Amino acid sequence: MDTGKNAWICTVCGYVHEGDSPPEICPVCGAAKELFEQHSIETNGTDSVEESSTGWRCEVCSYTSDDKKLPEACPVCGSSAGSFQPVQSSHIARNGLRIVVVGAGIAGVSAAKAARETSPDARITLLSAENHPPYYRINLTRYLAGEITGENLSLHPKNWYEQNGIDLQLQKELLSIDFSKKQIGLSSKETLEYDRLILTTGSHPFVPGIVGAQKKNVTVLRTKSDADFILEQCKNVDRIVVIGGGVLGLEAAGAIAKTGSHVTLLEAAGWLMPRQLNEQAALFLERFVTESGGIKLVKNARTKEILGDQSVHGVQLEDGRTIPAQLVVIATGVRSNCYLPGIAGLDVKRGIVVDDCLQSSRSDVFAAGDVAEHRGVCYGIWAPAQFQGTIAGINAAGGEGRFMGVPPSNMLKVLGYDLYSIGKISGKDENLSEIDKLIGDAYYCFRFENNRMVGAILMGRTELSASVKMAIEKEIDCSPVLPESADVKGVLDFLNELQGKM
Repeated sequence: MDTGKNAWICTVCGYVHEGDSPPEICPVCGAAKELFEQHSIETNGTDSVEESSTGWRCEVCSYTSDDKKLPEACPVCGSSAGSFQPVQSSHIARNGLRIVVVGAGIAGVSAAKAARETSPDARITLLSAENHPPYYRINLTRYLAGEITGENLSLHPKNWYEQNGIDLQLQKELLSIDFSKKQIGLSSKETLEYDRLILTTGSHPFVPGIVGAQKKNVTVLRTKSDADFILEQCKNVDRIVVIGGGVLGLEAAGAIAKTGSHVTLLEAAGWLMPRQLNEQAALFLERFVTESGGIKLVKNARTKEILGDQSVHGVQLEDGRTIPAQLVVIATGVRSNCYLPGIAGLDVKRGIVVDDCLQSSRSDVFAAGDVAEHRGVCYGIWAPAQFQGTIAGINAAGGEGRFMGVPPSNMLKVLGYDLYSIGKISGKDENLSEIDKLIGDAYYCFRFENNRMVGAILMGRTELSASVKMAIEKEIDCSPVLPESADVKGVLDFLNELQGKM
């Protein structure tokens, strides 16, 4: 393989930017230019693709225009004409290996893109069950908050797929798989044959067995259609309950509050984001969320029933309290869409079991993103999904790539508050040591095991997230700052020095 393409990866969310220099800001999570690392994109002979006409690419967000005239401004990120660089659009033959990608989230689009870059002559089909072109699902709450428009959600311009020889087909849901015939059945009553199949069917919202969960005005937030429904309802109702105080629940509550609605956030545990925060960090976040206005937090709130006739009018808790509600948004986690692959014969546990090549129990079938289980882990996070999709696409097209796993991390911006959590942040072990401190409006917590950082929480100030991520992933020896009298300031100095070397 050649590695001739220059690219930069956001160390916070995993967004990959192609170009000779990193963008000023990450178009996905808003991370600064300094938080990008140089990243190699492996290709396999793509230089032989026939060039046809000149276009333009925005160096900030990678938006591509095939118009020969220089755009006055980028329609996606708003950058000026000076941010564009000339590129050559390509005509790609499609008469080789048949690669079918099922699912058009970030894992599926990344897989199709990587497959094309690896094999110029592959016949690539990308199937989406939705009626919208692929979009940044990670930005749905920003869309809900009115920070970006529906047009800004798109992963690529509509003509990008055609330019790259990717046959994007919308409203095509997977209904059956016949591995012996190498054939899949679709909701459109069509069948498609494949040489390589990449399953990126994602996950679906987990809705607990709550009585009344099927009533009118009870919804989830997983798709653009869900977001559009919530926005429409916010015009007519002013009391909204969000069930679930995890990342999605918090972001959804913060976004809905910006519409002017009164939001009550219910968390069954004793503190917010129990999977990503310790109790001390959660208390700081709680103070910020409640003082910002628009959100009322109720902890230790276990939902018993959603009340109402056909439409909801309240949520009853197990302790007898009733919370008034005209709209209920359930944000209690997700589950992999692996039922159909399982009954078709793939090895499935919590997700489709894959190896380091993202290969399933069948050599011609790959899986990536939320639907994949790698080394016992189903990530359910944007950055690993993008990374896995790329590796699956490379390998399905005949290349060689490996996914060795990454520490789970979350970047959250709720009501303007920055938070970064990575690695082991909960649980007690005699081999674990912890240092934490509140400095001004910022809270820092670092966890170590055998002189290696294994987990961290940054709240209020997250500019060191890149060096934290590097320290954990590369298992950097932190013993110089870990004497018995170690403090947060010493760790911060160490991380600043490390970031200066990046």
